[in-house]
Amino acid sequence: MKTRILGPFSVSAIGLGCMNLSHAYGTPPGAEAAEALLLSALDQGVTLFDTAALYGFGANETLVGRVLKPHRHQITLCSKGGMAGVSFPDGVKRVIDGRPEAIRRNCEDSLQRLQTDVIDLYYLHRWDKRVPIEDSVGAVSRLVEEGKVRALGLSEVSAATLRRAHAVHPVTAVQSEYSLWTREPEIAVLQACRELGAAFVAFSPVARAFLTGALRDVAKLDAKDIRRSMPRFEPANYAANLALLPAYEALADEAGCTPAQLALAWLLTRGDHLIPIPGTASLAHLREDLDADAVTLQPALLSRLDALINQRTVQGGRYSAQSQSEVDTEQFESV
Repeated sequence: MKTRILGPFSVSAIGLGCMNLSHAYGTPPGAEAAEALLLSALDQGVTLFDTAALYGFGANETLVGRVLKPHRHQITLCSKGGMAGVSFPDGVKRVIDGRPEAIRRNCEDSLQRLQTDVIDLYYLHRWDKRVPIEDSVGAVSRLVEEGKVRALGLSEVSAATLRRAHAVHPVTAVQSEYSLWTREPEIAVLQACRELGAAFVAFSPVARAFLTGALRDVAKLDAKDIRRSMPRFEPANYAANLALLPAYEALADEAGCTPAQLALAWLLTRGDHLIPIPGTASLAHLREDLDADAVTLQPALLSRLDALINQRTVQGGRYSAQSQSEVDTEQFESV
């Protein structure tokens, strides 16, 4: 697989988002299937693995740590803190907490679960808007000084917040949702990353399965699937979005690739500082995703693709109002 630069690391041009092996999209695969997928990714040249304290409330880090520990020297290991599961009398709940003491606690817990002495790239999973970004970034910078973290990243932040953070400690990467149907990073963050020498890591690059063409009936989603709370997946909005797929699939046929590969190949054209991290629980889908690295898209086809699926043609916001209030990304006026 081709490689791209992620701060001090050279990584596979397509990484692996590990979240859905433990979290988010209904019932996750069993331990044996999850282990097989992680090892298959490694065998196929993936060197960038992305997890977080939040995923499965620690279960995903435990899985990744156990399976990849023997191969630690071969990979760039990324995790996130500042948003994690916290125990309450009525159960474990997701809490955003950017206080320095919380970030330190999250990181030290992650190191134990990941069975490693150092996390290569540690992201602030969300900016806790009650805490100055300078304070939260300062906490991660101290973890870098202590050798517990090699590089610092941010997730779901605006260009202005990125620049404030970078003034405290160099930001190696920004991770946010980016795909044909989620274009907010194009407003300012992609350019800010380029100017600052930071990579941009794109999660949900196939639009949470929409751009695979495989998800036709949202009524069949698991009751606990997080897409059920997302406006784009509400039945009326999704029906409108499905109308875009025939023309999209025709473009994939013209490019000689699958719909998922077209989505990933499009992302790879957006800049050499951009690295998509698709996630999957399927070995077949993993192979399909990684083969997108070999797809070449002609400029005329890219123009047609851009015009077909974008912030003006997609119906519904990407998050609920509550979830949207927790992120710090710029918004298109029409979204």
